[in-house]
Amino acid sequence: MASIVIPTALRFSRMTIDSLYQINKCGLNKSPRVSSVFPWRRQHYSTITEEKKPDAGESPVQESIEIEKKLKTEIEFINKELTELKEFKDTLEDKYKRALAEGENIRVRLTKQINDAKLFGIQGFCKDLLDVADVLGKATESVPKDEITEKNPHLKSLYEGLIMTEAQLHKVFKKHGLISLNPINEKFDPNQHEALFQQEVEGKDAGTIVVVSKIGYKLHERVVRPALVGVAKG
Repeated sequence: MASIVIPTALRFSRMTIDSLYQINKCGLNKSPRVSSVFPWRRQHYSTITEEKKPDAGESPVQESIEIEKKLKTEIEFINKELTELKEFKDTLEDKYKRALAEGENIRVRLTKQINDAKLFGIQGFCKDLLDVADVLGKATESVPKDEITEKNPHLKSLYEGLIMTEAQLHKVFKKHGLISLNPINEKFDPNQHEALFQQEVEGKDAGTIVVVSKIGYKLHERVVRPALVGVAKG
């Protein structure tokens, strides 16, 4: 921007100097003493070519008026150039700010995508392990509790092994942010639960979950499998 403004300022300064020279020249022409003392005054040292030399009969006042008109014209032209430069500068500044904002938005989106990839990259693997957890849960529920005695040591050992395996599996789930949803006696939430049926239950408000057919799971607050439930009918 400085490279554009400097030539304009130099041209304005140069034009002003030339105009002052013309005015002084008019004053010097009226004095014969000055003409005799300074014989070199008739030489032209202007840095620009004069477009029109004044006639012999043209008065100094008229010449000054013409110079003033030219000066005003040059000033108007310079002001116009300055206005155009200001508009150009504002346009570049606006584009620069928009580019910065767009770059920041891209950075935020990429950062969020990277963080989500770190958190939910194992989502597919977790869904596959949920079937294993369901099988272990069904296996432990199917063992008759009255048969787990010292008379059946093998059954007791097998049952305890299943319980320990299931507990260890849920411990691993929790370590990686996967938690179970068992919403018994809670209010039905369509974002986390999936209703299979409705039934009338005494003492239960409408919309209360009374049966959990299959527990659900969330991975870092994102539901990977909704809980399958039965809801009390109002």
